[in-house]
Amino acid sequence: MKLIPALFVLLTICGLSFADESKKTSPKPKPVAPTMANVSYGPHSENVLDFWKAEGDGPRPLHVYIHGGGWRAGTKATKAGQMEFFLNKGISCASIEYRLTPANPLPAPVHDAARAIQFIRSKAEEWNIDTDRIVLTGGSAGACTSMWLLMHDDLADPDNEDPILRESTRVHAAAVSGGQTSIDPRQIVPWLGEKVLDHLMIANAVGEPDAEAALANYDKHEAHYKEFSAYNHVSKGDPPLLMTYGNDMTLPSENAGHGIHHPVYGVKMKEKCDEMGVECHLLISGVSESDQYKSANEFLLDKLLGE
Repeated sequence: MKLIPALFVLLTICGLSFADESKKTSPKPKPVAPTMANVSYGPHSENVLDFWKAEGDGPRPLHVYIHGGGWRAGTKATKAGQMEFFLNKGISCASIEYRLTPANPLPAPVHDAARAIQFIRSKAEEWNIDTDRIVLTGGSAGACTSMWLLMHDDLADPDNEDPILRESTRVHAAAVSGGQTSIDPRQIVPWLGEKVLDHLMIANAVGEPDAEAALANYDKHEAHYKEFSAYNHVSKGDPPLLMTYGNDMTLPSENAGHGIHHPVYGVKMKEKCDEMGVECHLLISGVSESDQYKSANEFLLDKLLGE
């Protein structure tokens, strides 16, 4: 019974330990540094983006990442380690930062993202971007924003004094995960149950501290809740969408985290897209699959590099 402690002492004397052995795994590769970091795309300090320029003949397609965090937290650096995959395929990348709630309620986070797309378009020649091949990705609130941009009418204002705002906000496709297709309490509670409102994303989106205040002031915020729900903007001719979700279909939702990322968001969005004739793929393990794509990356590569 004393063999293992004695062996441990011997290894320690020799300058080794079991903990040392466990640390000998290969370190994770460092993310590829952006070609340009913290590029300002708007008037606010949070309006910055990183850009990775891909090599290749002709203008390069572009993959844009919008971080999650309930619009309350998060950073553009979240997925920086995944940019190399796309760069190796000749696809340029960008990752954006935006103003956060509750200090900056809607429309701030989503309109910031829209402006980032417009700014990137204004740099198309300089950055060698194919503006017909811009796709969006993101998780949770980043997915919510991505789907809103995908389905919303173009925000371009041709007569605006700001040349950035004259640019188009339309994109070619989006692949998202765990996204909220609606943030309207009166729509999502019937879908998911009351627990979804325990997540501060819903209240903070409109500058309220909690669900009780958000519901008490619903009439004040109704327009924003409806406007920033991508489900309400789906129409014939919208670009392709792929959504992935976890497969816990339990209803009503069990807690705030389950509710805010519930797969029923995707089920409802898929039904709406199918009704409108919009290409939509829903990946939920054991529940829903696509005849064309097994993963988000497969979808993205097809939309960015396919015919």
